Amino acid sequence: MATLWGTPEKLQELLCELVSWKSMTLTEGEVQFAYKLKEKLEMIPYFQEHPENLAFSQVNWERENVTALYKHPEAKETIVLISHYDTVHTSEYGDLEPIACSPLELAEAFKKVRDELDPDARADLESGEYLFGRGTMDMKAGLALHMAMIEKAAAEEWPINLLLVTVADEEVNSAGMRYGVSKLLDLEREHGLEYILFLNGEPVFAHHPGDMNHYVYTGSIGKIMPSALFYGKETHVGEPLSGITSSYISTYLTHRMEWNTSFTETVYGEKTPVPVTLMQRDMKEEYSAQTPYRTSAMYNVFLMEKTAEQVFDQFEKVAIEAMEHCTRDYRAMCERENIEPVGDIRVLRFEELMKYAIDKFGIEYVNEALYDTMMHPEWDVRDKSMHIVDILLINCQELTPATVLLYAPPYYPPVNSSENELVKRCVEQVTTNAMNKFGLKMKQIHYFNGISDLSYVNYTDQNGGWITYEKNTPVYGDLYNIPFQAMKQLQAPVLNVGPFGKDAHKRTERLHIKNTFEEMPILLEELILSISVKSPHY
Repeated sequence: MATLWGTPEKLQELLCELVSWKSMTLTEGEVQFAYKLKEKLEMIPYFQEHPENLAFSQVNWERENVTALYKHPEAKETIVLISHYDTVHTSEYGDLEPIACSPLELAEAFKKVRDELDPDARADLESGEYLFGRGTMDMKAGLALHMAMIEKAAAEEWPINLLLVTVADEEVNSAGMRYGVSKLLDLEREHGLEYILFLNGEPVFAHHPGDMNHYVYTGSIGKIMPSALFYGKETHVGEPLSGITSSYISTYLTHRMEWNTSFTETVYGEKTPVPVTLMQRDMKEEYSAQTPYRTSAMYNVFLMEKTAEQVFDQFEKVAIEAMEHCTRDYRAMCERENIEPVGDIRVLRFEELMKYAIDKFGIEYVNEALYDTMMHPEWDVRDKSMHIVDILLINCQELTPATVLLYAPPYYPPVNSSENELVKRCVEQVTTNAMNKFGLKMKQIHYFNGISDLSYVNYTDQNGGWITYEKNTPVYGDLYNIPFQAMKQLQAPVLNVGPFGKDAHKRTERLHIKNTFEEMPILLEELILSISVKSPHY
Protein backbone atom coordinates (compact mmCIF):
# COMPACT_ATOMS: atom_id res chain seq x y z
CA MET A 1 0.00 0.00 0.00
CA ALA A 2 1.35 3.42 -0.95
CA THR A 3 2.06 5.70 1.97
CA LEU A 4 2.46 9.44 2.25
CA TRP A 5 5.88 9.35 3.91
CA GLY A 6 7.16 5.86 3.16
CA THR A 7 10.27 6.84 1.18
CA PRO A 8 13.34 8.82 2.25
CA GLU A 9 12.46 11.55 -0.23
CA LYS A 10 8.87 11.93 0.99
CA LEU A 11 9.97 11.87 4.61
CA GLN A 12 12.51 14.62 3.96
CA GLU A 13 9.83 16.68 2.23
CA LEU A 14 7.60 16.23 5.28
CA LEU A 15 10.35 17.38 7.63
CA CYS A 16 11.11 20.46 5.52
CA GLU A 17 7.43 21.34 5.62
CA LEU A 18 7.26 20.90 9.41
CA VAL A 19 10.39 23.05 9.81
CA SER A 20 8.90 25.76 7.59
CA TRP A 21 6.00 26.11 10.04
CA LYS A 22 7.82 28.39 12.45
CA SER A 23 6.93 27.41 15.99
CA MET A 24 9.25 29.23 18.37
CA THR A 25 8.07 28.83 21.95
CA LEU A 26 5.55 31.43 23.12
CA THR A 27 4.84 32.77 19.62
CA GLU A 28 1.71 32.69 17.46
CA GLY A 29 3.51 30.17 15.24
CA GLU A 30 3.58 27.71 18.13
CA VAL A 31 -0.19 28.10 18.51
CA GLN A 32 -0.83 27.56 14.80
CA PHE A 33 1.51 24.59 14.42
CA ALA A 34 -0.85 22.19 16.18
CA TYR A 35 -3.70 23.01 13.77
CA LYS A 36 -1.47 22.55 10.71
CA LEU A 37 -0.17 19.28 12.09
CA LYS A 38 -3.64 17.88 12.78
CA GLU A 39 -4.62 18.69 9.19
CA LYS A 40 -1.54 16.82 8.01
CA LEU A 41 -2.37 13.77 10.11
CA GLU A 42 -5.93 13.82 8.76
CA MET A 43 -4.44 12.88 5.39
CA ILE A 44 -3.71 9.40 6.75
CA PRO A 45 -6.58 7.06 5.68
CA TYR A 46 -6.80 5.48 9.14
CA PHE A 47 -7.67 8.83 10.73
CA GLN A 48 -10.21 9.55 8.02
CA GLU A 49 -11.90 6.31 9.12
CA HIS A 50 -11.30 6.96 12.85
CA PRO A 51 -11.37 10.75 13.28
CA GLU A 52 -12.15 10.31 16.97
CA ASN A 53 -8.60 8.98 17.48
CA LEU A 54 -7.04 12.27 16.41
CA ALA A 55 -7.42 15.08 18.92
CA PHE A 56 -6.18 18.25 20.55
CA SER A 57 -5.60 18.58 24.26
CA GLN A 58 -5.37 22.02 25.77
CA VAL A 59 -2.17 23.37 27.27
CA ASN A 60 -2.30 27.09 28.12
CA TRP A 61 -2.25 30.42 26.27
CA GLU A 62 -4.24 28.88 23.39
CA ARG A 63 -1.62 26.21 22.76
CA GLU A 64 -2.61 22.60 22.07
CA ASN A 65 -0.96 19.20 22.19
CA VAL A 66 -1.82 16.79 19.40
CA THR A 67 -2.54 13.10 20.04
CA ALA A 68 -3.00 10.44 17.36
CA LEU A 69 -3.91 6.88 18.34
CA TYR A 70 -3.55 3.88 16.06
CA LYS A 71 -5.44 1.11 17.85
CA HIS A 72 -5.33 -2.51 16.77
CA PRO A 73 -8.70 -4.11 17.53
CA GLU A 74 -7.15 -6.93 19.60
CA ALA A 75 -4.30 -5.06 21.33
CA LYS A 76 -3.98 -3.45 24.73
CA GLU A 77 -0.21 -2.97 24.78
CA THR A 78 0.62 0.56 23.68
CA ILE A 79 3.84 2.34 22.83
CA VAL A 80 3.65 6.10 23.38
CA LEU A 81 5.66 8.07 20.80
CA ILE A 82 6.67 11.36 22.43
CA SER A 83 7.94 14.50 20.71
CA HIS A 84 7.74 18.27 20.98
CA TYR A 85 7.10 20.69 18.15
CA ASP A 86 8.26 24.01 19.59
CA THR A 87 11.74 25.35 18.88
CA VAL A 88 14.01 27.94 20.39
CA HIS A 89 14.17 31.35 18.72
CA THR A 90 16.29 32.29 15.71
CA SER A 91 17.98 35.65 16.45
CA GLU A 92 21.47 34.13 16.22
CA TYR A 93 20.97 33.67 12.48
CA GLY A 94 21.42 37.42 12.01
CA ASP A 95 20.59 38.58 8.50
CA LEU A 96 19.77 34.97 7.58
CA GLU A 97 16.99 34.80 10.16
CA PRO A 98 14.17 35.07 7.56
CA ILE A 99 15.29 31.72 6.08
CA ALA A 100 16.34 30.01 9.34
CA CYS A 101 13.38 27.64 8.90
CA SER A 102 13.92 27.00 5.18
CA PRO A 103 16.59 24.26 5.06
CA LEU A 104 17.31 24.27 1.33
CA GLU A 105 17.52 28.06 1.06
CA LEU A 106 19.60 28.27 4.20
CA ALA A 107 22.17 25.79 2.88
CA GLU A 108 22.62 27.87 -0.27
CA ALA A 109 22.95 31.06 1.79
CA PHE A 110 25.51 29.42 4.09
CA LYS A 111 27.62 28.50 1.06
CA LYS A 112 27.99 32.20 0.30
CA VAL A 113 29.24 32.96 3.82
CA ARG A 114 30.99 29.65 4.52
CA ASP A 115 33.95 31.44 6.10
CA GLU A 116 31.66 32.46 8.96
CA LEU A 117 31.12 28.80 9.90
CA ASP A 118 33.41 26.77 12.13
CA PRO A 119 35.49 24.11 10.31
CA ASP A 120 33.23 21.20 11.32
CA ALA A 121 30.04 22.95 10.19
CA ARG A 122 31.73 24.08 6.98
CA ALA A 123 32.82 20.51 6.19
CA ASP A 124 29.30 19.21 6.85
CA LEU A 125 27.81 21.91 4.63
CA GLU A 126 30.14 21.07 1.76
CA SER A 127 29.52 17.34 2.15
CA GLY A 128 25.83 17.76 1.40
CA GLU A 129 25.10 15.12 4.04
CA TYR A 130 23.30 17.45 6.45
CA LEU A 131 20.09 19.45 6.50
CA PHE A 132 20.55 22.83 8.21
CA GLY A 133 17.88 24.93 9.91
CA ARG A 134 16.07 25.66 13.16
CA GLY A 135 14.12 22.65 14.30
CA THR A 136 15.66 20.17 11.86
CA MET A 137 17.46 18.40 14.69
CA ASP A 138 15.63 19.57 17.81
CA MET A 139 13.22 18.03 17.26
CA LYS A 140 10.93 18.04 14.25
CA ALA A 141 12.85 15.11 12.76
CA GLY A 142 11.68 12.98 15.69
CA LEU A 143 8.09 14.08 15.07
CA ALA A 144 8.35 13.32 11.33
CA LEU A 145 9.69 9.84 12.08
CA HIS A 146 6.84 9.17 14.50
CA MET A 147 4.31 10.33 11.90
CA ALA A 148 5.79 7.89 9.40
CA MET A 149 5.65 5.09 11.99
CA ILE A 150 1.99 5.59 12.86
CA GLU A 151 1.05 5.90 9.20
CA LYS A 152 2.76 2.62 8.35
CA ALA A 153 1.48 0.83 11.44
CA ALA A 154 -2.09 1.73 10.51
CA ALA A 155 -1.63 0.78 6.85
CA GLU A 156 -0.08 -2.60 7.69
CA GLU A 157 -2.18 -3.23 10.84
CA TRP A 158 0.74 -3.78 13.18
CA PRO A 159 -0.37 -5.92 16.15
CA ILE A 160 0.32 -3.25 18.76
CA ASN A 161 -1.14 0.17 19.58
CA LEU A 162 0.83 3.36 18.88
CA LEU A 163 -0.07 6.67 20.51
CA LEU A 164 1.65 9.70 18.99
CA VAL A 165 1.86 12.57 21.46
CA THR A 166 3.50 15.79 20.31
CA VAL A 167 3.53 18.71 22.71
CA ALA A 168 4.06 22.45 22.89
CA ASP A 169 6.55 24.31 25.06
CA GLU A 170 9.29 21.82 25.80
CA GLU A 171 11.98 24.44 25.40
CA VAL A 172 10.91 26.91 28.14
CA ASN A 173 8.66 25.45 30.84
CA SER A 174 7.61 22.04 29.44
CA ALA A 175 4.01 23.14 29.87
CA GLY A 176 2.96 20.83 27.05
CA MET A 177 4.08 17.63 28.72
CA ARG A 178 3.01 18.73 32.20
CA TYR A 179 -0.50 19.36 30.89
CA GLY A 180 -0.29 16.23 28.73
CA VAL A 181 0.08 13.80 31.64
CA SER A 182 -3.64 13.92 32.46
CA LYS A 183 -4.49 13.38 28.77
CA LEU A 184 -2.35 10.25 28.74
CA LEU A 185 -4.25 8.89 31.73
CA ASP A 186 -7.60 9.81 30.13
CA LEU A 187 -6.72 8.01 26.89
CA GLU A 188 -5.49 4.97 28.78
CA ARG A 189 -8.86 4.66 30.55
CA GLU A 190 -11.02 5.62 27.59
CA HIS A 191 -9.50 3.12 25.17
CA GLY A 192 -8.47 0.37 27.59
CA LEU A 193 -4.79 0.84 26.77
CA GLU A 194 -1.82 -0.60 28.60
CA TYR A 195 1.24 1.61 28.24
CA ILE A 196 4.33 -0.58 27.96
CA LEU A 197 6.92 1.97 26.74
CA PHE A 198 7.37 5.73 26.48
CA LEU A 199 9.53 6.12 23.37
CA ASN A 200 10.91 9.60 22.76
CA GLY A 201 12.52 10.72 19.49
CA GLU A 202 14.89 13.42 20.73
CA PRO A 203 18.05 13.61 18.60
CA VAL A 204 21.48 12.41 19.60
CA PHE A 205 23.29 15.05 21.68
CA ALA A 206 27.09 15.19 21.66
CA HIS A 207 28.83 14.43 24.95
CA HIS A 208 31.87 16.50 24.00
CA PRO A 209 32.90 18.72 21.07
CA GLY A 210 33.45 16.64 17.95
CA ASP A 211 31.56 13.61 19.35
CA MET A 212 30.31 11.54 16.40
CA ASN A 213 28.86 8.64 18.39
CA HIS A 214 25.24 7.61 17.90
CA TYR A 215 23.48 6.96 21.20
CA VAL A 216 20.36 5.25 22.48
CA TYR A 217 19.22 6.59 25.85
CA THR A 218 17.61 4.59 28.65
CA GLY A 219 16.85 7.57 30.85
CA SER A 220 16.80 11.35 30.94
CA ILE A 221 18.81 13.67 33.18
CA GLY A 222 16.98 15.84 35.70
CA LYS A 223 17.32 19.59 36.11
CA ILE A 224 16.34 21.89 38.96
CA MET A 225 16.98 25.55 39.81
CA PRO A 226 17.75 26.38 43.44
CA SER A 227 17.62 30.17 43.60
CA ALA A 228 18.02 33.01 46.06
CA LEU A 229 16.92 36.56 46.70
CA PHE A 230 19.52 38.55 48.61
CA TYR A 231 18.16 41.51 50.56
CA GLY A 232 20.68 43.97 52.04
CA LYS A 233 20.26 47.42 53.55
CA GLU A 234 20.00 50.39 51.23
CA THR A 235 22.04 53.54 51.63
CA HIS A 236 23.44 56.49 49.65
CA VAL A 237 26.70 55.88 47.86
CA GLY A 238 28.10 58.81 49.84
CA GLU A 239 27.52 56.80 53.03
CA PRO A 240 28.38 53.26 51.90
CA LEU A 241 29.08 51.94 55.39
CA SER A 242 25.53 52.76 56.53
CA GLY A 243 24.23 49.77 54.60
CA ILE A 244 25.27 46.55 52.88
CA THR A 245 24.70 45.88 49.21
CA SER A 246 22.90 42.79 48.00
CA SER A 247 25.55 42.53 45.29
CA TYR A 248 28.19 41.97 47.95
CA ILE A 249 26.09 39.39 49.78
CA SER A 250 25.24 37.48 46.60
CA THR A 251 28.86 36.92 45.61
CA TYR A 252 29.44 34.71 48.64
CA LEU A 253 26.77 32.20 47.66
CA THR A 254 27.45 32.34 43.93
CA HIS A 255 31.13 31.65 44.57
CA ARG A 256 30.19 28.51 46.48
CA MET A 257 27.52 27.29 44.05
CA GLU A 258 29.39 27.76 40.78
CA TRP A 259 31.20 24.51 39.85
CA ASN A 260 30.42 22.99 43.27
CA THR A 261 31.25 19.29 42.79
CA SER A 262 29.33 18.28 45.93
CA PHE A 263 26.14 18.63 43.84
CA THR A 264 27.36 16.28 41.10
CA GLU A 265 26.24 12.66 40.89
CA THR A 266 27.82 9.65 39.23
CA VAL A 267 25.49 6.83 38.20
CA TYR A 268 26.35 3.98 35.79
CA GLY A 269 29.72 5.69 35.36
CA GLU A 270 28.02 8.82 33.96
CA LYS A 271 28.46 12.13 35.75
CA THR A 272 26.23 15.19 35.96
CA PRO A 273 27.72 18.53 34.87
CA VAL A 274 28.65 20.88 37.71
CA PRO A 275 26.25 23.64 38.80
CA VAL A 276 26.47 27.03 37.09
CA THR A 277 24.74 30.37 37.55
CA LEU A 278 21.99 30.78 34.95
CA MET A 279 21.03 34.32 35.94
CA GLN A 280 22.17 36.90 38.49
CA ARG A 281 21.11 40.53 38.61
CA ASP A 282 20.09 43.26 41.00
CA MET A 283 16.48 44.36 40.95
CA LYS A 284 16.99 48.10 40.61
CA GLU A 285 14.95 49.26 37.66
CA GLU A 286 16.63 52.62 37.19
CA TYR A 287 19.96 54.29 37.85
CA SER A 288 20.30 56.25 41.08
CA ALA A 289 22.80 56.98 43.82
CA GLN A 290 21.03 54.48 46.07
CA THR A 291 22.99 51.27 46.54
CA PRO A 292 21.43 48.02 45.28
CA TYR A 293 19.77 46.15 48.10
CA ARG A 294 17.96 43.32 46.27
CA THR A 295 19.73 40.83 44.00
CA SER A 296 18.40 37.59 42.54
CA ALA A 297 20.35 34.54 41.43
CA MET A 298 19.36 31.23 39.86
CA TYR A 299 21.62 28.20 39.81
CA ASN A 300 21.33 25.20 37.49
CA VAL A 301 21.73 21.79 39.12
CA PHE A 302 21.52 18.53 37.17
CA LEU A 303 20.14 15.37 38.81
CA MET A 304 20.30 11.63 38.30
CA GLU A 305 18.89 10.23 41.54
CA LYS A 306 18.55 13.13 43.99
CA THR A 307 15.14 14.49 44.90
CA ALA A 308 14.12 18.14 45.17
CA GLU A 309 14.23 17.79 48.95
CA GLN A 310 17.79 16.47 48.97
CA VAL A 311 19.02 19.26 46.71
CA PHE A 312 17.30 21.95 48.78
CA ASP A 313 18.78 20.62 52.02
CA GLN A 314 22.21 20.71 50.44
CA PHE A 315 21.59 24.19 49.00
CA GLU A 316 20.54 25.47 52.42
CA LYS A 317 23.71 24.08 54.00
CA VAL A 318 25.89 25.81 51.39
CA ALA A 319 23.93 29.07 51.81
CA ILE A 320 24.31 29.06 55.60
CA GLU A 321 28.06 28.56 55.28
CA ALA A 322 28.25 31.31 52.65
CA MET A 323 26.30 33.81 54.74
CA GLU A 324 28.34 33.02 57.86
CA HIS A 325 31.47 33.78 55.85
CA CYS A 326 29.92 36.98 54.48
CA THR A 327 28.89 38.07 57.98
CA ARG A 328 32.39 37.44 59.36
CA ASP A 329 33.99 39.52 56.62
CA TYR A 330 31.40 42.25 56.99
CA ARG A 331 31.81 42.44 60.80
CA ALA A 332 35.59 42.54 60.44
CA MET A 333 35.23 45.52 58.09
CA CYS A 334 32.86 47.24 60.52
CA GLU A 335 35.32 46.75 63.36
CA ARG A 336 38.16 48.09 61.24
CA GLU A 337 36.14 51.17 60.29
CA ASN A 338 34.71 51.57 63.80
CA ILE A 339 31.04 51.47 62.70
CA GLU A 340 27.97 49.62 63.96
CA PRO A 341 26.95 46.66 61.73
CA VAL A 342 23.44 46.66 60.26
CA GLY A 343 23.05 43.04 61.39
CA ASP A 344 23.97 39.46 60.60
CA ILE A 345 22.70 37.95 57.36
CA ARG A 346 19.80 35.63 58.00
CA VAL A 347 19.07 32.56 55.81
CA LEU A 348 15.40 31.68 55.28
CA ARG A 349 13.54 29.18 53.17
CA PHE A 350 10.69 30.69 51.16
CA GLU A 351 8.18 28.60 53.12
CA GLU A 352 9.50 30.17 56.37
CA LEU A 353 9.17 33.69 54.95
CA MET A 354 5.63 33.02 53.74
CA LYS A 355 4.58 31.65 57.13
CA TYR A 356 6.10 34.68 58.87
CA ALA A 357 4.27 37.10 56.56
CA ILE A 358 0.94 35.31 57.00
CA ASP A 359 1.35 35.28 60.78
CA LYS A 360 2.13 39.00 60.69
CA PHE A 361 -0.51 40.22 58.21
CA GLY A 362 -3.00 37.42 57.61
CA ILE A 363 -3.51 35.38 54.45
CA GLU A 364 -5.93 37.81 52.78
CA TYR A 365 -3.52 40.76 53.06
CA VAL A 366 -0.62 38.66 51.71
CA ASN A 367 -2.66 37.39 48.75
CA GLU A 368 -3.78 40.93 47.93
CA ALA A 369 -0.18 42.19 48.14
CA LEU A 370 0.97 39.52 45.70
CA TYR A 371 -1.93 39.79 43.23
CA ASP A 372 -0.39 42.40 40.92
CA THR A 373 2.83 40.42 40.71
CA MET A 374 0.98 37.23 39.82
CA MET A 375 -0.95 39.05 37.08
CA HIS A 376 1.97 41.06 35.65
CA PRO A 377 1.76 40.56 31.87
CA GLU A 378 5.45 41.01 31.05
CA TRP A 379 7.11 38.87 33.72
CA ASP A 380 7.66 35.15 33.29
CA VAL A 381 7.38 32.64 36.13
CA ARG A 382 11.00 33.21 37.16
CA ASP A 383 10.59 36.98 37.37
CA LYS A 384 7.37 36.55 39.32
CA SER A 385 9.03 34.11 41.72
CA MET A 386 11.64 36.72 42.66
CA HIS A 387 9.15 39.58 42.89
CA ILE A 388 6.94 37.57 45.25
CA VAL A 389 9.87 37.13 47.62
CA ASP A 390 10.77 40.80 47.16
CA ILE A 391 7.30 42.04 48.16
CA LEU A 392 7.22 39.82 51.23
CA LEU A 393 10.63 41.06 52.40
CA ILE A 394 9.78 44.70 51.74
CA ASN A 395 6.89 44.18 54.16
CA CYS A 396 9.04 42.24 56.65
CA GLN A 397 12.21 44.30 56.70
CA GLU A 398 12.86 43.34 60.33
CA LEU A 399 14.14 40.06 58.88
CA THR A 400 16.81 41.75 56.76
CA PRO A 401 19.60 41.60 55.78
CA ALA A 402 18.60 38.18 54.57
CA THR A 403 19.04 35.53 51.90
CA VAL A 404 15.81 33.76 50.99
CA LEU A 405 16.16 30.37 49.34
CA LEU A 406 13.60 29.20 46.78
CA TYR A 407 13.07 27.12 43.69
CA ALA A 408 12.45 28.79 40.34
CA PRO A 409 10.78 26.80 37.52
CA PRO A 410 11.24 24.63 35.60
CA TYR A 411 11.93 21.33 37.31
CA TYR A 412 12.68 18.17 35.33
CA PRO A 413 12.79 15.11 37.61
CA PRO A 414 15.38 12.51 36.53
CA VAL A 415 14.07 9.27 35.07
CA ASN A 416 15.84 6.01 34.28
CA SER A 417 14.80 2.57 33.01
CA SER A 418 18.19 0.96 32.44
CA GLU A 419 17.31 -2.05 34.62
CA ASN A 420 13.94 -2.69 32.97
CA GLU A 421 13.90 -6.00 31.09
CA LEU A 422 11.92 -4.67 28.10
CA VAL A 423 14.31 -1.73 27.77
CA LYS A 424 17.31 -4.05 27.95
CA ARG A 425 15.84 -6.11 25.09
CA CYS A 426 15.11 -2.94 23.10
CA VAL A 427 18.69 -1.71 23.48
CA GLU A 428 20.05 -5.09 22.40
CA GLN A 429 17.69 -5.22 19.42
CA VAL A 430 18.28 -1.71 18.08
CA THR A 431 22.06 -1.68 18.57
CA THR A 432 22.51 -5.12 16.97
CA ASN A 433 20.18 -4.25 14.10
CA ALA A 434 21.96 -0.94 13.45
CA MET A 435 25.33 -2.65 13.22
CA ASN A 436 24.12 -5.58 11.10
CA LYS A 437 22.09 -3.52 8.63
CA PHE A 438 24.05 -0.28 8.37
CA GLY A 439 27.39 -0.80 10.10
CA LEU A 440 26.14 1.84 12.51
CA LYS A 441 27.56 1.60 16.02
CA MET A 442 25.00 2.77 18.59
CA LYS A 443 26.04 3.10 22.22
CA GLN A 444 23.81 3.02 25.27
CA ILE A 445 23.75 6.12 27.46
CA HIS A 446 21.83 5.89 30.73
CA TYR A 447 20.80 9.55 30.94
CA PHE A 448 19.88 11.73 27.95
CA ASN A 449 21.90 14.91 28.47
CA GLY A 450 19.67 17.23 26.47
CA ILE A 451 16.79 17.36 29.03
CA SER A 452 13.50 15.90 27.79
CA ASP A 453 9.79 15.46 28.39
CA LEU A 454 10.41 11.90 29.59
CA SER A 455 10.97 13.54 32.99
CA TYR A 456 7.20 13.74 33.41
CA VAL A 457 6.44 10.02 33.23
CA ASN A 458 7.51 7.07 35.38
CA TYR A 459 7.97 9.26 38.48
CA THR A 460 9.43 7.10 41.23
CA ASP A 461 9.89 9.30 44.31
CA GLN A 462 7.81 7.53 46.95
CA ASN A 463 9.07 9.58 49.91
CA GLY A 464 7.41 12.91 49.24
CA GLY A 465 10.55 14.72 48.09
CA TRP A 466 8.38 16.88 45.83
CA ILE A 467 6.64 18.48 48.84
CA THR A 468 9.74 20.59 49.51
CA TYR A 469 9.52 21.76 45.89
CA GLU A 470 5.86 22.72 46.19
CA LYS A 471 6.40 24.66 49.42
CA ASN A 472 9.46 26.59 48.24
CA THR A 473 8.44 27.49 44.68
CA PRO A 474 6.67 30.88 45.04
CA VAL A 475 4.49 30.50 41.94
CA TYR A 476 3.58 26.87 42.61
CA GLY A 477 -0.11 26.10 42.47
CA ASP A 478 -0.96 29.40 40.76
CA LEU A 479 1.26 29.80 37.72
CA TYR A 480 3.27 26.57 37.67
CA ASN A 481 2.37 22.99 38.53
CA ILE A 482 3.88 19.56 38.16
CA PRO A 483 1.40 16.65 38.29
CA PHE A 484 3.55 14.48 40.56
CA GLN A 485 0.75 12.15 41.67
CA ALA A 486 -0.47 11.62 38.10
CA MET A 487 3.09 11.04 36.89
CA LYS A 488 3.42 8.19 39.40
CA GLN A 489 0.57 6.41 37.60
CA LEU A 490 2.47 6.39 34.28
CA GLN A 491 4.81 3.60 35.27
CA ALA A 492 5.89 2.25 31.88
CA PRO A 493 9.65 2.42 31.19
CA VAL A 494 11.30 5.10 29.06
CA LEU A 495 13.59 4.97 26.04
CA ASN A 496 14.91 7.56 23.61
CA VAL A 497 15.88 6.58 20.07
CA GLY A 498 16.37 9.47 17.68
CA PRO A 499 18.34 10.67 14.65
CA PHE A 500 21.87 12.00 14.56
CA GLY A 501 22.42 15.75 14.39
CA LYS A 502 24.70 18.50 15.60
CA ASP A 503 24.60 21.94 17.23
CA ALA A 504 21.12 22.04 18.76
CA HIS A 505 20.17 25.63 19.68
CA LYS A 506 23.00 27.01 17.54
CA ARG A 507 23.00 28.81 14.22
CA THR A 508 24.52 25.70 12.66
CA GLU A 509 21.86 23.27 13.92
CA ARG A 510 21.78 20.42 11.43
CA LEU A 511 20.53 16.89 10.85
CA HIS A 512 22.25 13.91 9.21
CA ILE A 513 20.20 13.13 6.12
CA LYS A 514 21.04 9.46 5.52
CA ASN A 515 20.70 8.50 9.17
CA THR A 516 17.36 10.28 9.57
CA PHE A 517 15.57 9.35 6.37
CA GLU A 518 17.09 5.98 5.43
CA GLU A 519 18.33 4.29 8.60
CA MET A 520 16.08 5.49 11.43
CA PRO A 521 12.73 4.59 9.80
CA ILE A 522 13.87 0.97 9.44
CA LEU A 523 15.42 0.82 12.92
CA LEU A 524 12.32 2.29 14.58
CA GLU A 525 9.92 0.09 12.63
CA GLU A 526 11.81 -3.11 13.43
CA LEU A 527 12.23 -2.08 17.07
CA ILE A 528 8.47 -1.55 17.45
CA LEU A 529 7.63 -4.80 15.64
CA SER A 530 10.09 -6.73 17.79
CA ILE A 531 8.24 -5.48 20.87
CA SER A 532 4.85 -6.46 19.43
CA VAL A 533 6.11 -9.96 18.62
CA LYS A 534 7.29 -10.40 22.22
CA SER A 535 3.95 -9.20 23.55
CA PRO A 536 2.24 -12.00 25.51
CA HIS A 537 -0.97 -11.41 23.55
CA TYR A 538 0.57 -12.52 20.24
